[in-house]
Amino acid sequence: IIAEILDEGSFTFNQNGMSLLSPDRTMVSVVDYRILSSAFDEYTADQEEHVGLNMANLAAVVKRLKSDDKVAIELSGNRVIFTVTGNGTRKFEIPVIDVKTEKPPIDQLEFKANAEMESSIVEEGVADAELIGDSIIFEATPDTLKLSAKGDISSTQLEIKKGEGGLFSLTAPELVKAQYPLDYLKKIIKAAKLSPKISLEFSTDYPMRIVFKSIDKIQLSFILAPRVSE
Repeated sequence: IIAEILDEGSFTFNQNGMSLLSPDRTMVSVVDYRILSSAFDEYTADQEEHVGLNMANLAAVVKRLKSDDKVAIELSGNRVIFTVTGNGTRKFEIPVIDVKTEKPPIDQLEFKANAEMESSIVEEGVADAELIGDSIIFEATPDTLKLSAKGDISSTQLEIKKGEGGLFSLTAPELVKAQYPLDYLKKIIKAAKLSPKISLEFSTDYPMRIVFKSIDKIQLSFILAPRVSE
């Protein structure tokens, strides 16, 4: 999922676990991905290391893994070694690359609307909007969340009342409305297969934070820039 958004990224390894915080090349989205050290059977990081990797190379290795394989990941010089134990032992090595990206200041973002719901709601809204155009509008009021899209002659709308239809919670002091690109949301929402619950935070014509909830020992979220109409 991440490899569809980023072509390269710098992973940080420290005592807390491994993490990736990186914008894509267009600066439209930011990936915030963390695996806690407790998620591993064994985990050792004597000092903090920053490891740049090509995401296509990493994804190619991951696709070769089976669910019952045991995987050891080791940094050795300028290479990352994956030792896979299953039916026999396999090894993959991919090179460490120089990735120079400034950490985006996502902690400074402040949102007016917050909605927590079943991930399938956003999946359906995105699929509906794709029939109409290349962007989707999110609107929140104190008691209603709307996902909509408008074309020259067609439109679609999904409306959910607070406490109904899988919308668990909704906070919005007033009307909050923003539009976002569908091509990125289509990639991001694929992470719904990891989590049945999702949290959306946004403000009017402002970035959105998309957090996938209830993933054990993994934290996965995205920041998506708005599409502002002239």
